[in-house]
Amino acid sequence: MDKARIVVLISGSGSNLQALIDAVGNGTLHGNIMLVVSNRRKAFGLTRAEQASIETLYFPLKPYRDSAAPDFRAQYDTDLARAIEPYAPDVIVLAGWMHILSPAFLDRFPGRVINLHPALPGQFAGTHAIERTFTAFQRGETAEGGCMVHYAIPEIDAGAVIMQEIVPIRPNDTLESFAKRVHEAEHRIIIVATQNVIAKTGKT
Repeated sequence: MDKARIVVLISGSGSNLQALIDAVGNGTLHGNIMLVVSNRRKAFGLTRAEQASIETLYFPLKPYRDSAAPDFRAQYDTDLARAIEPYAPDVIVLAGWMHILSPAFLDRFPGRVINLHPALPGQFAGTHAIERTFTAFQRGETAEGGCMVHYAIPEIDAGAVIMQEIVPIRPNDTLESFAKRVHEAEHRIIIVATQNVIAKTGKT
């Protein structure tokens, strides 16, 4: 049976991408990463991909924004989808991808786009989720954070949850120590959630 075809979208250091690369390498994740896309040229994740002999694509938003077209975001998403379609992905993993995808992209890959978010369902959608969780802890508003992988929909961090992991906040935690444990949890669940989606394609 053919292995599942995976495309990963990143914007930063790519530590979660590295977890996926390692999982493919050791057989935990039954697929092949066909392409890594970044909307930031200096994202270290591109280097990680190149070191693993994975094809990369730099696909910036700025030229579309500079065009001043009223629908530039939808056009970006349309063109990004066209660039990815030849790779025939079974699953597209948003692993630190800092761009909200519209139906112009998502509708081209129904049920195949999943997103990793460093907060629990219904809590701290959007950016700086770890920092916002820790601030809420300091205010006595929460005792735990966590992370989740969910299906991507146009609404931010609101799609159906595939997997989540709670990360308790310890009394002696700093933001750095809490963030480290959240990232460790992310590395675990992104692999399991991606494999769960792959299993639904029949490419187990």
